[in-house]
Amino acid sequence: MSAQTTQDSTDRHGHRFDAGRRWEASLDLGFRHDGQATRLYRVDHRGPLRVQRPFYPEGRDGTCHVYLLHPPGGLVSGDILDIQARVGAGARALLTTPAANKLYRADRNAVAWSQRTRLVVEEGGLLEWLPQETIAFDGSRGVQATEIELSGSARCLGWEVLALGRPASDLPFASGHLEQRFRLSRDGRPLWIERQPLDPDHRRFHGAWGQRGCSVQATLWAVGLEDESAAIERLRQGLGQGGNDLAGSPGAGEAERWAVTVRDGVLLLRYLGHSRREAWSLCEAAWTLLRPMLMDREACVPRIWFT
Repeated sequence: MSAQTTQDSTDRHGHRFDAGRRWEASLDLGFRHDGQATRLYRVDHRGPLRVQRPFYPEGRDGTCHVYLLHPPGGLVSGDILDIQARVGAGARALLTTPAANKLYRADRNAVAWSQRTRLVVEEGGLLEWLPQETIAFDGSRGVQATEIELSGSARCLGWEVLALGRPASDLPFASGHLEQRFRLSRDGRPLWIERQPLDPDHRRFHGAWGQRGCSVQATLWAVGLEDESAAIERLRQGLGQGGNDLAGSPGAGEAERWAVTVRDGVLLLRYLGHSRREAWSLCEAAWTLLRPMLMDREACVPRIWFT
């Protein structure tokens, strides 16, 4: 690259704005049970990605609640986020975020961002992965990859909620390209692998066999339930009632925007619609119903969700 080209692609502060731009941030957490409580014993971070002090709203012998903080509030072209967490044997951790994650429009060079999350849960450990929703702005480009590795009798419950565009502001997701990758395994054996490209120019985006033009999707998973059939029945009964019309009752046909199933020991709840609030409420309600079945404790809503 010539000196002139290099000069043209940087600003007066030395920041790059060409296809080679890279702004990285990483976070590596470690949890272990010391015989009395779950402790956050390792916090390694680089760049604007860190955590608040751990909270114990369920008592010192309960789940350790940790909030992941990313002060910029979103990803722009060239951003690379790497999140890793390991929950040790017998430990219990709940990870969440204080606000929605925003995926901003790519720059004029169409440089992509990337976010990788790797979660490891050891024998007898339990992890709840409950981030707030992700909002992809029109023109955003990047890859979101989540990998969960379970060992032995480890358990996990989590969700991911994605909103495409901002239709309420008349700013739909009309251009750009996102790719979501998900891999969940136990003892090295894959239980659920998924790769989902989201491109408004692809017919899958609008086809009845694909996205159906919906702007919001959500997936909730639970692994380690003792009675999966009872869990499905509890969800169908609990989410089909209550008067808030989250997704219609079972058998509601076109009015029904969610479905639940179990495959290879993984309970999956899917939502496809047009409302972030509806998707979030559905996931939170499902978590409230499933948590007592997974860990014999009632749901304890993180305080950060109320701020």
